[in-house]
Amino acid sequence: MDDLLHRQVPNNIEAEQWVIGAMLVDHRCVSDVIGILRSRDFYSATNRNIFETIFSMFSFGKHIDAVTVNERMIEDGVWADEIPAYLRDITLMTSSTGPVLEWARIVKDKSLLRSVADAGSEINEMAISGETGAENILEAAEKKMYSLRQDRDRTALEKISVIMQDVYKQISDAAKSDSNIPGLTTGFPDLDKILMGLNDSDLILIASRPGMGKTSIALNIALHVATKSNKSVAVFSLEMSREQLAMRLLSSAAHVDGKRLQTGRLDEVEWRSIVESATQISESKLLINDDATLTVTEMNAQCRRLTDLGLVVIDYMQLMSSATNERGYRGENRVQIVTEISRMMKVMAKELNVPIICLSQLNRDNEKRSKDDRRPQLSDLRESGSIEQDADIVMGLYRDDYYNEESVIKGIAECLILKNRRGETGKVELRWDPEFTSFTSLKKEYEE
Repeated sequence: MDDLLHRQVPNNIEAEQWVIGAMLVDHRCVSDVIGILRSRDFYSATNRNIFETIFSMFSFGKHIDAVTVNERMIEDGVWADEIPAYLRDITLMTSSTGPVLEWARIVKDKSLLRSVADAGSEINEMAISGETGAENILEAAEKKMYSLRQDRDRTALEKISVIMQDVYKQISDAAKSDSNIPGLTTGFPDLDKILMGLNDSDLILIASRPGMGKTSIALNIALHVATKSNKSVAVFSLEMSREQLAMRLLSSAAHVDGKRLQTGRLDEVEWRSIVESATQISESKLLINDDATLTVTEMNAQCRRLTDLGLVVIDYMQLMSSATNERGYRGENRVQIVTEISRMMKVMAKELNVPIICLSQLNRDNEKRSKDDRRPQLSDLRESGSIEQDADIVMGLYRDDYYNEESVIKGIAECLILKNRRGETGKVELRWDPEFTSFTSLKKEYEE
C-alpha cells in the first residue's frame, strides 16, 4: 500500500535519506542544505522530524551525528523505536557528501510538485462547486499559484522551529551580501542607515502636502531599485500618465531641465545625456500602469504575475478605489474607505513579500500652523483612517523654501522619519533640484 502511495504522490525518499545522511556525516554541509530546504519539503514524517532536530541543534551550535541527534529526538518527544537503526542505516549509506546540494534540489522539486498537485485539487474542487463565483475562484487560484512560486504558505499556524529556518536563511543571505543594509537600497545612503533599506512586507508611507515632491522621490527610489537590484519594480500612477512619469524619469536621470526636455530644444551634450539615460532606463525592469480606476485587488493580481518583483510604488492613496466602492455600497465616508484601502495594502505587502511605497496627501492641519511649525506630524494623518497604524514606516517631506521665499536653506528638503518599526526616527536632509524634479543625497552633491 505504501509503495502504491509513493508512486501516486511525487517524492524521492532515497534523496531525502541521502540529504539527512550527509548532514549526519559532515555538519559543514548543514548550512548549505538549510539554504535550500525546509522541514515541510520532506515527504517522510521521520525524515521531517530528523531535519527539524538537526536544524535546532545547528542553531545552538551543538555537535551533530547519529548519536547526538538520537538523544535530542528523545528530549524533544519525537523519538520512535526504529530511529536508532534508521539513523545508523542512512549514515552508512552515505559514502560521500559531495552531491548533497543536488540531492536537496531533488527533494525540493518533489515537494513543489506535491504542492502543485494539492493546489490543483483544491482549485478543481472550488471550480466544480462554483459556490463562490468564477471571479473569486480565479482570484483564489492566482493566490495559490503565486504562493507556490514564492515558496511559502502562510495560510496556517506554523511551528516556531520552521519559522526559525526562514529567519536563519534571511540572516545567512544578509551575511553573504556585500551590502550593510539588509533591504533594498533607496539611493540615499543617509536614509538607508535609518530605515535599514526597503525590506520585504513593509508598507512605507511617504506623505506631504501637494508640491513637496513625494512623486519625485518615489520615482527616484523606484528607478534606483530597478537599475541596481535587477528586480522588477511596479509603479501604479493614479494621477499622472505613463508618458509624464517617463519624462520625469528621463529628466532626473539625464540631469536635463524638464521644461527644455518637453520642448526638445537641447544642445548636443544634452542629447547625448538623454540617449544614454533613456537606454539605461529602458534596460531596467521598471513597469508602469497609469489606469486611474485600479483597485488594490487588481494591483495585487498584476503584481502576482511578476516572478522577480522587488518593489511596488503606488501614487497615491487618496485617489484609489476600494473594494467597497467596487461592490457598489454607499453611505461610507472617505475615512472608512481609506481605512479599508490601507488595510488591504498592508495585506498585499505581506502576501507579495516585497516593500510597498504608497504616497499620501496630508490633511490641511499643518497649513493652519505657523510658518515655523509646518513640518509634517503623525497627527496630520489621523483623519485618514488607519494609515498610521498599518504603515511600518511613515516619512514626511518638507521644504522650507516652499513656504518661506526668504528661507536660508533654499533647495534643501527634509525627509522626516515619523514612524519606523525597524529602528529609529529622525531627519535626513536631501538636495531638491526643481529643474530636474529629483532629489539627491547631500553627500553626493558635495562630492560632485
